[in-house]
Amino acid sequence: MYNPFYGKNRMNKPLKERTFFVLIILSMAVSICPLQISDVKAAQLPENNTGAVLCSPSVYIQTPDDCVPLGPSQYLTELAQQGMQWPLQPLDVSHPDPALGDLSSSYFKVDKTGTTFYPSLDAAISKKGASGGLAPGDFFYVVYTERIDLKKGTYYYLPSGAYMPGDGSDSKKITAPFLGVEVHSPPKNDFGFVWNPTDIRREPNEMSYNLPLARLDFERDKDGNVLYPLRYPILRIYSSEIIEGTKWYLIGPEQWVLARDIAAVIPNATPPNGVINGRWIDVNLEQQTLAVYDQGQMVFATVIATGRAPKYFTRPGLFTIYKKKELETMQGLRGTSDFYYLEDVPWTMYFDKARALHGAYWRARMGYIQSHGCVNLTPGDAHWLFDWASEGDWVYVHDPSGLTPTDPSFYGDGGGS
Repeated sequence: MYNPFYGKNRMNKPLKERTFFVLIILSMAVSICPLQISDVKAAQLPENNTGAVLCSPSVYIQTPDDCVPLGPSQYLTELAQQGMQWPLQPLDVSHPDPALGDLSSSYFKVDKTGTTFYPSLDAAISKKGASGGLAPGDFFYVVYTERIDLKKGTYYYLPSGAYMPGDGSDSKKITAPFLGVEVHSPPKNDFGFVWNPTDIRREPNEMSYNLPLARLDFERDKDGNVLYPLRYPILRIYSSEIIEGTKWYLIGPEQWVLARDIAAVIPNATPPNGVINGRWIDVNLEQQTLAVYDQGQMVFATVIATGRAPKYFTRPGLFTIYKKKELETMQGLRGTSDFYYLEDVPWTMYFDKARALHGAYWRARMGYIQSHGCVNLTPGDAHWLFDWASEGDWVYVHDPSGLTPTDPSFYGDGGGS
């Protein structure tokens, strides 16, 4: 797991100057016990400390009678007040098997000019006697079973028995860009996925003099290109502040990041009203994250993409999964500029009319609204969720920001891509 304190992007000298002496002492001191934020109060120190004995480095809820909790102890107490136990503890999570993202289908990405289907290879070569096709639209992915390369061009044999010229596009190799995390013990803090590269700053502001301590980014090659499969760095969130309308997250001692660059997971093991079996999928529209709860314990979390405004909001509410399909064909309204056609959409689970949770092999990135109303996941995440969920399990869709309409009359059948 990526750790912003010990990863490739190390803290620079100014932060080290403040904490170097403290951390050396802490490394030789006894370990401290985990404390909840609500349990820790700043020690009330006597006014005159002359001749007092310095306490052993630890967290002190109350001022002891035989020593003064200054220096390292005061620093540890300040960290504990912010929910931080030193040394900082990693999240108890792991990524599932990457093979979950493997797809059985091969896909051809058709460009916006559309394509034509032919009953035979000769007909496709001569482009005569078409048996069907796709008119121009938003985007298309067609499944093929064989690629045929000839001097006259490339052609694709489709499961229907038709042939399709490869003009204007190419076969699409689908690489799973991301996998969420399995959660092995209840998180004590919020945590988040860095879905957009961001700087770590000493203070929660963007002023030019506040030089970044480090940068959280995706892995890149020597030319600066993002490496796939994409891995979003994961970090704990200890507190937040809003400065001049901008929200910041505290992720470590004197380390702040812009909240807008983090897809936050906010643990809440209390079942939504109406959930009766202890199993539900929490879809947070504001954060673009999804968390899975089994018997009140979070077991999985990831980054998603939901419906874009204003036409394709994902509707808030409590729903149940009413149909599961391993492969599904999805399409928009033919004859419109927003027509799309997607074959073999993997691991689809319908929960609100035509709105579904499903794998989206055509998405390179998650973390922001972009669908036609469905909850998009990477193929690997969708596969994990499909294996876990049963028809009848609950899906709780909510928007803590309050910006998504909740009036049922605002929504039609929805769904798609």
